[in-house]
Amino acid sequence: MTDTLVQDSTKSNSTDPAAVLTLVREILEDHKAEETVVIDLQGKSTIGDYMVIASGTSSRQVVALAEHIVQSLKKRGLPTVKPEGIRQGDWVLVDAGNVIVHLFRPEVRDFYNLEKMWEVDLTEPDVNTTTH
Repeated sequence: MTDTLVQDSTKSNSTDPAAVLTLVREILEDHKAEETVVIDLQGKSTIGDYMVIASGTSSRQVVALAEHIVQSLKKRGLPTVKPEGIRQGDWVLVDAGNVIVHLFRPEVRDFYNLEKMWEVDLTEPDVNTTTH
């Protein structure tokens, strides 16, 4: 239901990263993803504008979340790459253009800790490295 609403309201701007991000976040919320984090990459990386990281409680839920996202993107006419890792369901990557979505089982997410890796670029400079 949410997919249709977002599709209709953003039809003319379907590739706008903010609109895609809104769609992805609503799908994750509607389908009970856990601990969703959005990292704003604008001006920090050329891989995309946003990175979304979320967890599913099981491999089955991770795969279902990825499938819902891919189906919704296709309905909006967005070109999507086949999700990576969907067979295993431990870590699935969905490339939605300027929005990159990482879906994990909790223990796999803890192991790779992508949030910490990106934290270096997202926090203020350390006082020890500041030049006077």
